[in-house]
Parts: sequence; structure tokens; C-alpha cells
Amino acid sequence: MGPLQGLRVVEFAGLGPAPFCGMLLADMGADVVRLERCHGDNLLGLTYDVLNRGKRSVAVDLKTPEGLTTARELLANADVLIEGFRPGVMERLGLSPEQCWQINAALIYGRMTGWGQYGPLAQSAGHDINYIALSGALSAFGEKEGKPIMPANLLGDFGGGAMYLAFGIMAAVFEAKSSGKGQVVDAAISDCTAHLSTFLHGLMHNEQWQEQRGANLLDGGAHHYNSYRCLDGEWISIGPLEPKFYVEFLQRMGLAETPEFANPVLKEQWPSLKQKLTEIFASRERQVWVDLLERSDCCFAPVLGLQQASLHPHNIARGVFEEHDDCVQPAPAPRFSRTPGSIQRPPPRPGQHSEEIMQEWKKR
Repeated sequence: MGPLQGLRVVEFAGLGPAPFCGMLLADMGADVVRLERCHGDNLLGLTYDVLNRGKRSVAVDLKTPEGLTTARELLANADVLIEGFRPGVMERLGLSPEQCWQINAALIYGRMTGWGQYGPLAQSAGHDINYIALSGALSAFGEKEGKPIMPANLLGDFGGGAMYLAFGIMAAVFEAKSSGKGQVVDAAISDCTAHLSTFLHGLMHNEQWQEQRGANLLDGGAHHYNSYRCLDGEWISIGPLEPKFYVEFLQRMGLAETPEFANPVLKEQWPSLKQKLTEIFASRERQVWVDLLERSDCCFAPVLGLQQASLHPHNIARGVFEEHDDCVQPAPAPRFSRTPGSIQRPPPRPGQHSEEIMQEWKKR
């Protein structure tokens, strides 16, 4: 059932990062109850919302006394609350942290927002692209002299949002075991994405990173840490940064005796070396390079699409993807040797478990 078996979580229905945080906890065995709107519409119009896998659903109208009472009864027996509304919404509903602690002093109150609970932008609308832009992280993605390129919503919503909220919640749960007191976890996507860029700030302090995109070792500036298009239009990636890996890469590519490739740290040579590798990789289909470079120390991998990734032998061997209800989806991660996580159940219908949850949780 996973290492979080016995942890009770109430998740207020929302979009993106808050549901993903709930899914992470459910994958690890937590009993996650999602409070849905009474009309039962999926907020994104999805027929199968994989972010709700492993959860159970209770339908409530929080604007009615009956709905508010239901929410409070659940929170009285919960360990964690997750909400992703704008600051002040929960307070207006009568479910502020202080009000919740009156009925459950040890409740961990997880709050997911873009800009945080306070600050000049706290009440402003926004999305992933805005949050990672303000954090400074978006500026690192894109070609030299080109516009910033959005990494879908993986960096902000899920990396800088849901993952940090889950980490913060579990840190607070750990602390509550000794203090017996709950606290607010204020997970702002803009804050947390900035924190994700700590390494880059360190490089900049040491004058090993510059603001210009596509001019650095890890942002596409270097020839030996880049992606290249093949003859068939498919792409591959290489990253032999360490000297011994770079030597093997050159040997396998037949470039060991080519003088201009001898010193990879000379930044002034990167543009011309990228052009040479561009021409070389474009001369053969991707499978040729897979056969030559995969399973070596060249730091190589094909750039796979989402569907292709589920069919790669390494991912199959490790069970990286699972199929449930004809939906191929990533399996729970990370892995535990003794208490592995699992996909406990398919996404619920709104309100599907209302009666059983109310009876079950009252027995605690």
C-alpha cells in the first residue's frame, strides 16, 4: 500500500499542481479524498483525469451550511489539507487555517498558489509561464538570440509547484509528530521555481554562467551537451561532459584524431563544433546512432516522444509506464524496496465515495 499508508488527506478540487500533489501522495499509499463540486463536472472536461488516480471523491457544495459541515467533519479526522485557490478564498468559505486548527490542531494546511499567500502579485491571475518567467528560470530556456521556450508546464506547475508542496507537507507532517501542531505550507510556484535554479545562481556567482541563452555549458551552448536532428527527422541527445566520457564519444564517432574536437572547454569553438556535429548526425537515421552510442559511456539517449518512451526497452524493463483502463501513464515514483507505491484505483467519478468516506473516517 506504500509508505504513506494511514495518512489521510483532504484535497479541495482544483487544477494542475494541487491535484498532482494529491496524486503523488495517493501513489505512495495515502488515503486522498477529493472534495468535488456537487454538479460533478470535471474541471478540465476530461473523461479520464489521470491526476485523480488513487483518490476517492466526495461531492459537496461549500457555499451551503451542509457542505461546510461535511468538509469540517472530514478535516477533523484528516492529517493534511490541500487547496489551490487564490489567497482569501478558503477564509471566505470559513475554512481558514485558524478555523481548521480549532477542530484539528495537528492539521497540515497545504496551500498551492502561483504567487504565494502575500506580496504585490498575490491576488493577480497567472499561469505556469508567468510564474517561471518571474522566477528567472524561463530565461534559461531557448536558442541563442531566440525567444524563451516554454518547457510545457512541467517546470512550474509540477516541478516547482506540486513537488515542493508534497515535500513541504511531508516535512510538516514529520515535525507535527513531535510538536502535535499543524502549520501552513505556503508553496508558491514562483518561489519554488526560483529555488530550483539554485545551481545556476551558484554557477553565475562563480562566473560560469551568463544571462545570454544558448551560450552556456548546460543550455545548448556547448557542442557536447546538445540535441541533434538525424536524417529521418528524429532527434538524439548527447552529454559527455566528463573527459573520459568525451574521449569515448570521440572514439565511437571517429573523431578522436580530429584536432578541433580535442579541447571541449574552449567556448569560442563551440559554434563551429556544433555545426560539424549537426552535419554528422544529419547524415544518418537515428537508429544508426542508437546502435553506435546507446549502452555506452557516451552519455547518449534518443529524444523520444511520449508514446515512444513507453516502448523503449529500458523503460519496459523497469516498468516506468503502466496501462490502466486503456490509458498508458507513468507508474508511481520513486521506488521503495519494502513498501512500494502503487496506483490504487482509477480516477473516481465526482461524489462516487461520499457515503463510504463519511462512515469510514468517523470511525477513526
